[in-house]
Amino acid sequence: MPARDLYHDVVKRSLVKDGWTITHDPLVLKWGAKDLYVDLGAERLLAAERRGERIAIEVKSFLGPSDVDDLEKALGQFILYHDLLAERDPDRILFLAVSIDVWRDIFEEPIGELLLAKKRLRVLVFDPKEEEILRWTS
Repeated sequence: MPARDLYHDVVKRSLVKDGWTITHDPLVLKWGAKDLYVDLGAERLLAAERRGERIAIEVKSFLGPSDVDDLEKALGQFILYHDLLAERDPDRILFLAVSIDVWRDIFEEPIGELLLAKKRLRVLVFDPKEEEILRWTS
């Protein structure tokens, strides 16, 4: 099993604080002889429905020497997990969790804006100090 991201527990606590129940830590995706691990699986019941929302969260800190290299790796991982979830668990929505600093450095810049406009990924933005979720993109 891979090492946990620096902000893994922060995102986990932020999700719980936001009303989510953690169902998987990690969420295992089996494909052939390979096991892949999405950091977290969670669900939240909706008041008006019997079934709830189900999500998968991949947490990324972007601590490498290059933000672009970190983005390339995160995007590749996101696409792989997205496609596997579409086959194995199509009702679960995948999000990339990033801190508010990463959001500002990457996603409020033209390269991140392009990815969001093209709907290449969904992003959950969190405040690591306050341990709260600030934004969800669709």
